[in-house]
Amino acid sequence: MTGLESHLRARRAEGRKLLIPYVTGGLANWKEGIRAAVAAGADAVEVGIPFSDPVMDGPVIQEASQRALDAGATPPAILAEIPTLDVQVPIVVMLYYNTVFRTGYERFASMCQQNGVAGAIVPDLPLEEATGWCTAADAAGVETVMLAAPTAPDERLPRIAARARGFVYAVGLLGITGERDALAKTATTIAGRVKAVTDLPVLVGVGVSNAQQAQEACQVADGVIQGASVVRRLMQEGPEAIGVYIAEVRAAIDAK
Repeated sequence: MTGLESHLRARRAEGRKLLIPYVTGGLANWKEGIRAAVAAGADAVEVGIPFSDPVMDGPVIQEASQRALDAGATPPAILAEIPTLDVQVPIVVMLYYNTVFRTGYERFASMCQQNGVAGAIVPDLPLEEATGWCTAADAAGVETVMLAAPTAPDERLPRIAARARGFVYAVGLLGITGERDALAKTATTIAGRVKAVTDLPVLVGVGVSNAQQAQEACQVADGVIQGASVVRRLMQEGPEAIGVYIAEVRAAIDAK
């Protein structure tokens, strides 16, 4: 498997917009959902490590995390399942800092490396406090994706981009994850601001709720991350529904 950044850059160079769905690890049929998403055109997959206090996530992903925890999901168990996915795209884990800290930087980075994890997103770890984890991750070849919030001042964005590996996660709006009726204006604004200071792939996540909104975000961004809309379908309809949905989003963002 190639690295996350090189993989996304190569696909971008082909003129392709990037699509990364989020699936909660340990949820019923989560592996089947990931395989369906990749078969339908996902460029990478973000696997959520469930946590009891998911501060960035709205009701849908909170419910998914709780279901996974109730079923006995643990970070080591989810990581151990990743090699069995047998998908030819990078896998990125999304988890909260408590899990990284309690496990230990080097140990967690090693666990990711051993299980074929290409990158990590730790949304509650600010840039100023990220050196310890990022150093260990870099040494293990695990690419740490950094987040850029809509409220970030101009002088902060180049520092975020310089520390980022893989891609920069442009946070589409202030608040928690979840589906919205319209794409927030802040989504394209922050994507444009980040793209002005880096050549890394820039993807918009949080509040990108359907195919039309994904297409709108991709007018500026290199791609999108979709979480709640994917996880809701997995919980309500099953993995096949993810494949249908990702194919719909893929067609929308590929349309010229």
